[in-house]
Amino acid sequence: MAAVLTVALPYTTAAQDVEGGASVFKKCAACHQVGANAKNALGPELTCVIGRKVASVDGFAYSEGLKHASFTTWDDEHFLQWIENNKKLVPGTKMIFPAGVKDETDRANLLAYIKSQCAK
Repeated sequence: MAAVLTVALPYTTAAQDVEGGASVFKKCAACHQVGANAKNALGPELTCVIGRKVASVDGFAYSEGLKHASFTTWDDEHFLQWIENNKKLVPGTKMIFPAGVKDETDRANLLAYIKSQCAK
């Protein structure tokens, strides 16, 4: 029985992280969509953003700041920095998100949720 609980625990924790991230994503949903049917809105769609080239979604008008960011691909580290304080990471971005996501756990959960929405 203990072995079953040990094996199941990481999955349960991950599921809670994704669920927590879905809740945090509500802050983002005013401007962004994510998932199989996501479209650009006020902000670009975020499906499979991790591993994607910066400022690369077709049909979205990116700021010059983001087009000339100091990094070229969205990875976990840059995404987490972006959602904490996007203007610090990329001066000149037009994204308005002054509150950011300050809580480290919320940022990690949001990242888990965003990754979970990438179609395999």
